[in-house]
Amino acid sequence: MRIAVLTMVRNDDFYLRKWVEYYGRELGRENLYIFFDGKDQVVPSFCEGARCEVLEKIGTDVVSNDKGRVAVMSAKAAELLAAGYDRVIGTDADEFLVPDPALGKGLAAFLEGVPVKGCLSALGLDVGQRLGEETDIREDAPFLSQRHYALLGTRYTKASVLSEPLEWGSGFHRVRGRDFHIVPDLYLFHLGYFDKARIEARFADPSRREQGWKRHLEKRTRVIRTVSRKKARPFDGWTRFARICQTLVRPPYAWNKPAMFGLRIVVRIPDRFGSVL
Repeated sequence: MRIAVLTMVRNDDFYLRKWVEYYGRELGRENLYIFFDGKDQVVPSFCEGARCEVLEKIGTDVVSNDKGRVAVMSAKAAELLAAGYDRVIGTDADEFLVPDPALGKGLAAFLEGVPVKGCLSALGLDVGQRLGEETDIREDAPFLSQRHYALLGTRYTKASVLSEPLEWGSGFHRVRGRDFHIVPDLYLFHLGYFDKARIEARFADPSRREQGWKRHLEKRTRVIRTVSRKKARPFDGWTRFARICQTLVRPPYAWNKPAMFGLRIVVRIPDRFGSVL
């Protein structure tokens, strides 16, 4: 099975480095497609072996940028599927599709064994930083050996994997006109909110402030506050509950997105994930 993975980035070397490292190891660097948003961007040396393209700047604000990005990603996914890829994964640079290490399978082997009805979703885990217990993230150690708590929400249960040409909605959160299918034992780890110092550094990026990102970035600290204050629940039972709940419950305004009655459940990430990312 041939599997490609796509992302688009702007001023995101910290996460992109981990993205290239992880997906390159799992799927082969020749199957990584990275689009840089803006001609002022420079392709980092750590992307060697991946397929990189620098584009004209997409959009002038958060909304137009999101819509433009996902249109490019959907069109590229269709091209790759037509060119012979069996699956195409779309993620942001701070998102990582990870099979449960208890299975003893990497991402490629896992996806080969799972039937896909157009699109496939993992269960979203929004990783946070427990203040007072977890220090600033270090790049010289696996991230999930330093972060042990995540919020079980619906925002990161995304239709990330396509097996046929379809149109993603903004941020890969859904596929237009199609239902989503949450696969057991597959998780999407979102790391964008997992370090308070990193969030504060993003506030300092002038291009993000100009595009209206300040409000969006400020929301990120809420996850840190939540995982710092709420009691952490056992992982396996509560992720099973979340998967069933999100499969059955839909918001009234979007039938093809998951819902979970507004519950905000924090789980402790098992040690078996510690060396994955």
